[in-house]
Amino acid sequence: MQVWKFGGTSVGKPDRMQSIRNLVTADKSRKIVVLSALSGTTNSLLAIGESLKANDIDGASQQIDTLYDHYQVFIKALYKTSAGLAQGQEIIDKEFGFIRSLSGISPFTLKQEKELVAEGEILSTQMFSAYLEEEGDSVVLIPALDFMSIDADNEPEFAAIEEKLKQQLIPQEDKLIVVTQGFICRNPRGEVDNLKRGGSDYTASLIGGAISAEEIQIWTDIDGMHNNDPRIVKRTFPVREMTFEEAAELAYFGAKILHPSTITPAKMRGVPVRLKNTMEPSAPGTVITASQSTNAEIKAIAAKDNITAIYIHSTRMLNAYGFLRKVFDVFEKFKTPVDMITTSEVSVAVTIDNSEHLESITKMLSQFADLEEHDRNQTIICIVGNFLADKSGIAIRILEALRNIPIRMISYGASEHNISILVDSRHKNEALEALNEGLFDFGNK
Repeated sequence: MQVWKFGGTSVGKPDRMQSIRNLVTADKSRKIVVLSALSGTTNSLLAIGESLKANDIDGASQQIDTLYDHYQVFIKALYKTSAGLAQGQEIIDKEFGFIRSLSGISPFTLKQEKELVAEGEILSTQMFSAYLEEEGDSVVLIPALDFMSIDADNEPEFAAIEEKLKQQLIPQEDKLIVVTQGFICRNPRGEVDNLKRGGSDYTASLIGGAISAEEIQIWTDIDGMHNNDPRIVKRTFPVREMTFEEAAELAYFGAKILHPSTITPAKMRGVPVRLKNTMEPSAPGTVITASQSTNAEIKAIAAKDNITAIYIHSTRMLNAYGFLRKVFDVFEKFKTPVDMITTSEVSVAVTIDNSEHLESITKMLSQFADLEEHDRNQTIICIVGNFLADKSGIAIRILEALRNIPIRMISYGASEHNISILVDSRHKNEALEALNEGLFDFGNK
């Protein structure tokens, strides 16, 4: 059994939803199909939530009507029979009735906001399942809220998910296509919650790991993982193979095609992940596995923006132990992860991508260390590949490519798969282009 996930752009138009039906039914193999909300829907629902939080009931009502009209047009183009259209109409009337009911709740809390945002996936999966039924396909819809859950730390409860999902699947063994929602789940209070933005990838991987799937396929609008950001650099190419470790590094450090958490459940159960293009389904995409045949030293580059660098100095650090523990205790207290770290005899520099608690962190660090002014608007550029300790010359090639760009920090040696460079964000595009031309051989691409 395979798990196939389709993002918002893949189901964003009626003809695209019809196309993915053709993809998933092209053979008679069993699949779990995970869908995101229709493109634009989540943003619209979030905007409605903002209006309700501001007690702008009239504004929210107008936004709801606009979104409803969009779905009216969508179902008229999607369904081919009067019975199918009637079922589609029933779906959107019911769900938009619930959306409108939230307008009467005051105050509009985070609980209601999460229920509101979940409607995007609830709508898309019901509409898709109804369309497959209209086409006579063997399909069943299993709500993600019946098996997907997170704990008090917002982490998926993998063992519980595995058990509940198996219980849900047993009575449906005769169905070839099982449809479910990405992104949404329940929290420990049983309330509707979510796996954060981009979490549909995570849903697919959690499901794939839970059933030990043959393969997890993530379908997007790009041909696999590229060696660099095609929106910035002049020429890129898809990377056909990479390891779980390489893909995880790229996802965390900015590669938009994957949610950063996606790889973990698949890696845990050894389930291959394949990245495919719905606009070009015959293209091979990228396959991510525990091992690979290629020995390419440098695979790809990603960039992570909105980084803040913090520079911490203390003469008491000289020949002392416990100083770094005190530093990291501060970040732990405020649940703020550190991306990069470099140290010298009397100083330590770290980077963070979440500055929500920066003022409190700075205040506590100042109690036992001196701080320089923070560098904001920084970018971490992550070069990913196979950097075994006995390989030479890799760092020289990277630094040579960046010879005209000021570098603030370098992290090399903590991982066999990642070299990280910190630059001011105004140099980001130039740095990505320079690395692209300096590190990759386009003669064979």
